[in-house]
Amino acid sequence: MRRTYGAVRFVAAGGIAVAVFSQLVFSLSFDQPDVTHFLWNYFSFFTILSNCLAMLSLLVAGWYCFKVPVDPPWLNLTRATIATYMVTTGVVYNMLLRDVSLDQSSTLVWSNEILHVWAPLYLLLDWAFASGRTPLPWKRVWVVVVFPIVWAVYTMIRGAFVGWYPYPFLEPTQPAGYRGVVFYVILIAIVILAAGYGLFAVSRARKLQPPA
Repeated sequence: MRRTYGAVRFVAAGGIAVAVFSQLVFSLSFDQPDVTHFLWNYFSFFTILSNCLAMLSLLVAGWYCFKVPVDPPWLNLTRATIATYMVTTGVVYNMLLRDVSLDQSSTLVWSNEILHVWAPLYLLLDWAFASGRTPLPWKRVWVVVVFPIVWAVYTMIRGAFVGWYPYPFLEPTQPAGYRGVVFYVILIAIVILAAGYGLFAVSRARKLQPPA
């Protein structure tokens, strides 16, 4: 059974990779005045970064399914943090961005749905039900906020220099100005922490035994 989970993880990672790079190629098919700037912007989206991390974590976790009966502690922590980002991506997109057109050329509908709905859902289900997971200590839950904080700082500093922000709610030019930015950043931070605590709780509430 554990090898089956590994095979499914490889398939899921492949699906995410196809969605990420299909959207990239489709966007590049339009006339981009500055390709380097466009690529930098594309890989500055939290959605793209979290999905790329998810793809890599699924490949590594899938490989471990064929090698050992229980995932090593560092992999459990990594999977939990990345699943947290993916759950956050799904929640924030469906709460704030589903009806918003982002400035990165036309969007592939099927790719958009994979990256914002199906991939986050799969990461959540994989964390909840796949074998090999072990309980995570509460003292490590702070790790889930490190990457989002670094990303937020990078985004705001870069945005101040280039005048581009990946999401409308991060735009200082919005009606509420920086107060609006702070409000949404705090809201997303709450979502991230809630998702992180939830995933840690899942790991502690139900220890999945490796298959015999």
